Amino acid sequence: MQSELGGADVLINNAGMMLLGPFSSDQHGDYSPMVQTNLLGAITTTEVFLDQLRGGGGDLINISSVAGRTARPGNAVYAATKWGINGFSEALRQELQPEIRVTVIEPGAVATELTDHITHAETKAGAEKMYAQTAITAQDIAEVIAFAVSRPHTVTLNEILIRPTAQAG
Repeated sequence: MQSELGGADVLINNAGMMLLGPFSSDQHGDYSPMVQTNLLGAITTTEVFLDQLRGGGGDLINISSVAGRTARPGNAVYAATKWGINGFSEALRQELQPEIRVTVIEPGAVATELTDHITHAETKAGAEKMYAQTAITAQDIAEVIAFAVSRPHTVTLNEILIRPTAQAG
């Protein structure tokens, strides 16, 4: 496929799961899938595309979360995966520059299917209510990413925190 379409210029690691709930053995089944998807998925995908990005002086965009900066009750493992993405991104930024620009995007509430998969009923209801009241659109995030990658290659927007104006934390 690379021979037909050419190499990747931009990699956006966006796959994620947000399985919130109190930390307990009742939620244990949520932990491994979150770590596998949110952290190891980004690491593996980056590994696969790294040579293509190097070949073209590309951009690596890792989607983290506000939870990668601020942990809260009920998001311990989710926050751990997002703090991991932030650390992964910063280490790669230092290692891969100036050939590859690394940007971490840390969105707050975005209207996606993330809340649909929360298994803890009380937490799910609270998250759905908050998202219904405050969430911004995926298009908002896409526009910020487009802005970041369109900067001259001598400029890197390393971290971009994006919250809905009405989001408290």
